[in-house]
Amino acid sequence: MSDAALDIAERGLRSALAAGAREAEATCTIARRFSVRARDTEIDKLEQSTGRGLSLRVFVGEPGKLRRATLSTTDLSGDGIEIIAKRVVDAAHHVGQDPFAGLPEARGSLDAGDLEIDARDVESRPNDEKIADALTLESEARAFDARIDNSNGSYVSDAQVTLGFANSSGSRASYRSTSASMMANPVGRDGEAKRTAYYSTAARSWSGCERPVKVARRASSRILAMFGARPIASQKLPVIFERDVASAVLGDIFAAVSAANVAIDNSYLADKVGEKVGSNLVTIVDDGRLARGMGTSPFDGEGVPTRRTVVFQNGVLKTHLFDTYYARKLGAQTTGNAAGGGIGPNNFYLEAGELSLEDLIGQTKRGLLVLSIIGFATECATGTYSRGVSGVLIENGELCQAVDGVTIASNFLTGILPGIDALASDLRFDSAIAAPSFRVAEMTVSGE
Repeated sequence: MSDAALDIAERGLRSALAAGAREAEATCTIARRFSVRARDTEIDKLEQSTGRGLSLRVFVGEPGKLRRATLSTTDLSGDGIEIIAKRVVDAAHHVGQDPFAGLPEARGSLDAGDLEIDARDVESRPNDEKIADALTLESEARAFDARIDNSNGSYVSDAQVTLGFANSSGSRASYRSTSASMMANPVGRDGEAKRTAYYSTAARSWSGCERPVKVARRASSRILAMFGARPIASQKLPVIFERDVASAVLGDIFAAVSAANVAIDNSYLADKVGEKVGSNLVTIVDDGRLARGMGTSPFDGEGVPTRRTVVFQNGVLKTHLFDTYYARKLGAQTTGNAAGGGIGPNNFYLEAGELSLEDLIGQTKRGLLVLSIIGFATECATGTYSRGVSGVLIENGELCQAVDGVTIASNFLTGILPGIDALASDLRFDSAIAAPSFRVAEMTVSGE
C-alpha cells in the first residue's frame, strides 16, 4: 500500500507539470478506518471503509510572482488525475501573484525513519474484539453507580493510513501510520438535572491505549464528581487545569505562536521572541520526531523534515512556528509545521512536573479544580482569556464542592503564563497538543 500511495502521488505530479505548472507537489492518502458505537447493550453504528485521495498544489508564473492553487480528488483513474491536474493549473492562473509563494528548498529523498507510528496490532486486531470493547465501555460505565442510567454512546475506532508525497524539487517519500482510540460518554441523573462527562484514550497502537474498564470508570467518576454542582461567589482563586482541559489551554498558546497569526498582528506573542513572558516552569516544545506521538511524522505537509523545536524555555519565548510561506514572509526558517494548507502542531506540549494531580490539590489551600471548559473566548491579539467552566472547589487541600455556572478569566501575558506555579506529572501524548495538569496562581472566578 505504501508504494501504491507514492506511485499515485508521482502520477499526479507528472500530470500537473504536463498541464503547465512551473512547480508542483502531490500528496496521496490511502486510509482504512473502522469505528463502532455502542449504546446500552446494542451496537447502533458500525463503519468500515477504505478511502483514497490525491491533493495537488501547483504554482504557475514567474519566480517571485507565482500564483498558486490547490485541488483534491478521489478519482484516481488515469483520466481523473489528468482532469484534476488541468483544473488546478487553470485555477492557479486566476489567483493573484504572491512574492512568497513556492515550494520549499529542494530536499531530495526524504528519510521516513523509524518513528514507531506504525503498530501491527492495529492491523491484526479482529473487529469482534473492538466491538466487545465498545460494549464493555457501556456496561462498565453504567455499572459504576446506579445514578448513571444513560449514555451518549461509547466509541471505539482505529485507522491505518499510508501517505505518499512527491514534488517537482525532487522530494519523494511515503510512510505508514496507525492510530487507535476509545471513549466513554455516560449520563447521570442528579435529581432533576442530567450530568454528562467523557473520558477517552488514544495511541498509535492498541497496546498503548488504556483498558476499556479504566476508561469507563474514569468517565463515570467524572460525572459523580459534579453531582450537586452550583455556582460560587465571585472571587479570585488559584485555578488547577486538569490534564484534558490543560491541553485546551495549550491549544490557545499554539494559536499565538503560529506565524499565520503573527503575520497579521493577531497574536499577543508577535513581538515577544527573546522575552521572558512565562514562569520558569513554562517549557513548551513542538516535536515532530517524538516516538509514538500522535502528531509524529517524518515530514510535514509540504515535504519538509519535521524536527524538535523548543518554543518556550523556562518562560522565555524562543521562536514562533512556521511553514515555508510564512517563514519567507517574516524572514525566518520553516520549522516543519506545514499542515492542511496552514500551520499545525506536530507534538506541541508543555513539559511535565514531578507532582501528582493529588499533590497539586493537596498543596492548594483554597482554589478551583477545572474539569471541563465551555465555549471559546480567547482574544489572540490581546491574550484575553475567558471561559465558562465546571469543576470542584478546593478547601484546605481537599475537594469539597462541585461547581458549575461560573466563568474564569485572566490574560495570557499578565496572568496565565507568568502565573503557572505548579505542574503535575500526568502528561500523556494522546493528541497532537498535550499538557499535564497545571496550576495558575490566581484567576478571576465570576459566579453568583
